[in-house]
Amino acid sequence: MNARFDMMNNDLGKSLGKRFAGLSMLLRNSSLPTSTQELVSLRASQINGCGFCTDMHTKDATAAGETAERLHLVAVWREATVFTPAERAALALTEEGTRIADAGDVSDATWAQAREHYDDDQLAALVMLIGLINAANRMNVIVRTPAGMYQPGQFANVS
Repeated sequence: MNARFDMMNNDLGKSLGKRFAGLSMLLRNSSLPTSTQELVSLRASQINGCGFCTDMHTKDATAAGETAERLHLVAVWREATVFTPAERAALALTEEGTRIADAGDVSDATWAQAREHYDDDQLAALVMLIGLINAANRMNVIVRTPAGMYQPGQFANVS
């Protein structure tokens, strides 16, 4: 697939992209576990069909020590036994938050499950992460950013 437009080869796109990456770094430094952040980002990216983000979060998760087994099972997390109850709550919130257009809401049961496992700072990070990854997915799908070229940590030092 060929990109329609290279956002990082445009002055405004690059400037906005740096700020977007800065938000990601703030989330990375939150108390929400990195493994949970990568699983959430990967699952939303799978749902949204964002090849670039799926590639990025698979590679970043692997570089951070995530196992291949867990990464392979993210798409079927409900049937898998390799995720903690907290991760399962985060993945449920991710799916419902990503599919708001389909269901119209995040269920009270899913919210209560997330509330049971995460403190206020972690919930704030989780909600922001779900919103941010969905925005990133949409931007990359719109411009058809191709998958496969990402290197782990590629955006870690964006300033």
